[in-house]
Amino acid sequence: MSSILETLKEKVLDAMEAAYGEAIKGCDPAVTASTDSRFGHYQCNAAMGLAKRLGKKPREIAGELVNALQLEEMCLPVEVAGPGFINIKLRPEFITGQLRSCLIQERLGVGREKDPKRIVVDFSSPNIAKELHVGHLRSTIIGDCLARVLEFLGHTVIRQNHVGDWGTQFGMLIAHLKEVCPEALAGEGDYNLGDIVEFYREAKKRFDEDPAFSNRSRDEVVKLQSGEGEATRAWKMLCRQSRKEFEQIYQQLDVKIEEKGESYYNPFIPEMLGELDQQGLIEISDGAKVVWLDGFTNKEGEPLPLIVQKRDGGYNYDTTDMTTIRYRARELSADKILYVTDAGQSQHFQMLFAAAKKAGWLKHTGAIHVPFGMVLGEDQKKLKTRSGDTVPLRDLLDEAVRRARTVVDQKNPGLNEKRREEIAEVIGLAAIKYADLSHNRISNYVFSFDKMLALNGNTAPYLIYAYVRIQSIARKGNLDYGHLDGDLLQTLETPEEIDLGLHLLRFPEAISGVARELLPNRLTDYLYELAQQYSRFYTNNKVLGDPRESTRLVLCSLTARTLKLGLSLLGMKVIEEM
Repeated sequence: MSSILETLKEKVLDAMEAAYGEAIKGCDPAVTASTDSRFGHYQCNAAMGLAKRLGKKPREIAGELVNALQLEEMCLPVEVAGPGFINIKLRPEFITGQLRSCLIQERLGVGREKDPKRIVVDFSSPNIAKELHVGHLRSTIIGDCLARVLEFLGHTVIRQNHVGDWGTQFGMLIAHLKEVCPEALAGEGDYNLGDIVEFYREAKKRFDEDPAFSNRSRDEVVKLQSGEGEATRAWKMLCRQSRKEFEQIYQQLDVKIEEKGESYYNPFIPEMLGELDQQGLIEISDGAKVVWLDGFTNKEGEPLPLIVQKRDGGYNYDTTDMTTIRYRARELSADKILYVTDAGQSQHFQMLFAAAKKAGWLKHTGAIHVPFGMVLGEDQKKLKTRSGDTVPLRDLLDEAVRRARTVVDQKNPGLNEKRREEIAEVIGLAAIKYADLSHNRISNYVFSFDKMLALNGNTAPYLIYAYVRIQSIARKGNLDYGHLDGDLLQTLETPEEIDLGLHLLRFPEAISGVARELLPNRLTDYLYELAQQYSRFYTNNKVLGDPRESTRLVLCSLTARTLKLGLSLLGMKVIEEM
């Protein structure tokens, strides 16, 4: 079942071809949902775009298209308006019929992609020996949401966590621990990620201030890269302790992701460099191996190269990322690669993609940077702790659940302890995720527990509460929504019935919008509007005991199912009672 918008575009395109044949080849049907969505209004602007090509006035073209349109079953008589707009209004009978079809479909009208792709989604990507912090929150939940939506549409999605598990920081840590805490390197004692983070801070301070220590750190990096036994054992210990913490948070967030860190690609680096060299793309600049790219300059306006091997023979992020993109395009046969990282890395990815294209690795693979803005504190500055450190993600999640528990205790003191804990966990985590995803990912946003946990407004608690209200109707009427039959749905009549019904049918448009634009807020906006539409419907249309009870119960059921499915694609759960 195609979305209404897709169906209308196909119908308009058929009319364009019938009226003008090859003359319209490559033209956009230009159908959009009207900003006034009530009663199924759509608008077609195709005539405006065809005017110059056909040498006719837009209104004349619009009239000819109306005559060629075959929309009698779907729409009321189509009208030409203004300078050449075509106004389309769906029939209530058509809306009703589509809803009957949705009722028996698990996917609620969302079709699978006709030409599914193999898509790598690179997200989260923390660094070993460092805690996941609020900056990783956006990458993790945006990446997870995009992966969920793409998987739902039928694409093969490879979720990859490009962990920073290689490089200079390990040389610093190993050199430092050899001197101050050798038992940790030997795997003795009870050391967690918090301890390792503190060790890292100490090592970094020494690295920046003590040249002799810096040299010893670099020596340890060389030992690690050459596979020396003691350095390798120490590295594995540091990675193991970090992963424990990461996995706990991913499990709490219900995020599934496969780790493929920088170290995984290390064996492929010589081959990558050799290929670049064979193509004549590598030049020596100040002792380093670089790839020069057109259009990239530094702050001084000087040409900026991509450094693929440092002057001391070591490797950097550019080296690993070039190796990674080559591996994903060739070994994984990816049709598309999405890199979900902060906007500050935009130039890096522009250079990476330009170099990969120059090397011929992206002939059949699309590479897209999916940037996002910063999380700000109430002071409009980057969110940090009072001491100026980045906010650990675990602390943020725990605080959200704690505050949600306070709300649950106030609203439902009669629930048993275990149930209140479960509800607080669902609401707290959903509130964090939704507050992030509901903003345009490109924009910065201000983090506020009070706003994200509010039961009113565009928040997860508001949507979950809307779902709970609908479930309470079924309990009150002693019925099961799952037993409702499409034959019970009569033709929609009241303005609120039609409005809600139409919005339910726009669910596929919201999902395709997320996949096309890579913007999760397309779905959050849709769900928030759905909850508002339902509230207006419920306020003005009695459900239980009304002559139109069966029709309205079907609308309730479809709304609840849409909210539940939509929230699950955002990575959130619902609860049956609140």
